[in-house]
Formats: sequence, structure tokens, C-alpha cells
Amino acid sequence: MKTKLTLAMEHTLYYYCREAGATAVEEVTMPDDQGIVDTLSYQELPDQTIEWRCYELKVTKSDFHSTAKLSFVGHYNYFVLPLKLYQAVADEIPAKIGVLIYRPFDAKLLATASEPPATPGYLTVARPPRHQDLQVPETALLTRFIASQGREVFKAKQMATGLKQYSTQHLYEELKKRHLHYDVYNPDHNFYDQFVADTEETAVTALQSELDALALENQQLRTRLKESSS
Repeated sequence: MKTKLTLAMEHTLYYYCREAGATAVEEVTMPDDQGIVDTLSYQELPDQTIEWRCYELKVTKSDFHSTAKLSFVGHYNYFVLPLKLYQAVADEIPAKIGVLIYRPFDAKLLATASEPPATPGYLTVARPPRHQDLQVPETALLTRFIASQGREVFKAKQMATGLKQYSTQHLYEELKKRHLHYDVYNPDHNFYDQFVADTEETAVTALQSELDALALENQQLRTRLKESSS
């Protein structure tokens, strides 16, 4: 699971790339056992050449020193780090690797802003990267980039579809699994109780609307009868 800080940095980096005119996607698996790039951006330059940038996001020292392979295979490659972590590991970063520093926006200033920003923080360049040749075939890189975009589109469509994609039987089985964690003393914490309460409330509202409509219709009929008999 990604930490809250990692998600904030990922969100901010995505917009950073967009503002630079690049298209970015997260978690792209590289060919030739080159690991997984946290964020990969693709940009077509005015001379119609393609520029690839790789970004590795790290939030702690242990994360920075992880044995996971660093997928710095692009033309330009970066670490994206919180300021404190950068200050702690600056001497360990190779000269050819760029560094972007993440800083969150001040909560007090956000509270007074007339329009909230699109991102939870901002990025500044602490060190520019040096150009290198691609470390993997560009066709393979492009194929994996498109596949990762397709994955994100599929996830977005799933979110938009919501529970409609699941059968009633599947939802029932999921509810049965959750009864193991049933909280007798806090029924508001139980999905089943919430579902029943919402269903009952919806049913009562629907019945009340129907009763109101019938009462109005009855009143109208009574009025017409009185008018016809007089």
C-alpha cells in the first residue's frame, strides 16, 4: 500500500509533467529485467523526436536504500524526494540523476484560498539531470507505456461503473465475509447494517411519496364529486 505522502507526491508529479507538456503514467514495467518505473513521462519535442523521463519516488531512508531496482532507463532520470530526505541522502545520489523536491502546501494558507490548488503540494528542481541514451529499446518502452495507460483507463472505467459490474451473488458473498468483523456495539460501522438502513430509508421515502400522491388524487376526486353534485 502506498503511503499518504507517496500518493501526494505522485499526484503532484503527474500535474508537474502535464504542465511541462508531457504525458505521464505510473508504475510502468520495464523490459529486460529493468524493474518498474514509478512514473514514466513521454513528450514529443518540436523536432519530432521523443523524450522519455523516469521518476523514482522515495519517502523514507529505508525506501531510498531499498534493494528494489532503480529503473533509470530514460533520457532524463530523477529522484522525487521530500526536502528532509533529500538533505539526508544528497551525497548518495549519482551526479547524472536529477532531483525534484516535494513540499506540501501550508494547510493554513489552503484554508484561506479562494480556489484550492489542483495538487497537495509543489515540486522544485534541486538538481538537473544529465542526458543519456535510452537504456532499453524505444519500441519496447512505448509498448509498455501504452499498456500502462490502458490499465489506468480500465481502472477509471471500473470506478465509474461502481458496483454495477458485480453480480448480486458476488456482493452477497462479500457481505458474508464481513460478518466475521461484525461490531455488535457499533452497528454504524457494519456495511450490512448501513445497507439495510439505507434500503429501509429509501423504501419509506418511496412509500411516503406514493401515499402523498394517492392522497392528492383522492382529494381531487372528492372535489370533482362535490362540484358535479352541486
